[in-house]
Amino acid sequence: MKANAVLFWILSVIFAAFAVAYGWWHAAEGLVQEPVGLVALSLSSVFAMFLGFYTQRSYNSFGGELPEDRLDAEIDDGDPELGHFSPWSWWPITLAGAGALVFLGLAVGAWISMIGFTIFVVAIVGWVYEYYRGYFAH
Repeated sequence: MKANAVLFWILSVIFAAFAVAYGWWHAAEGLVQEPVGLVALSLSSVFAMFLGFYTQRSYNSFGGELPEDRLDAEIDDGDPELGHFSPWSWWPITLAGAGALVFLGLAVGAWISMIGFTIFVVAIVGWVYEYYRGYFAH
């Protein structure tokens, strides 16, 4: 996490330098003033500052070093338990099909999006509650 914080701070300085150079170049060349590039580079610098500040504070409050920060760490040291997944569940496929219908409806017709959204709601409820019914009920 310490390396991430340092990278974000460096990125912030680079974006700020680019913003200054971009503004100076436009002023020196007498080009048409278009503020979008200067604003985008400046806001990218500010965003990188936010991320650098957050990751540095998180690293300081964590107390110990993460496996990514140690040179002697193994890959398995940073391998957390991600949760429980059902390999037999059909709900993710149904959810993906519903999402495809929603986006197809944006291109073809709104009525397809409504059907896709209805299937999406049914699929998300089914996926959340699949362990409350049948063989795997709690």
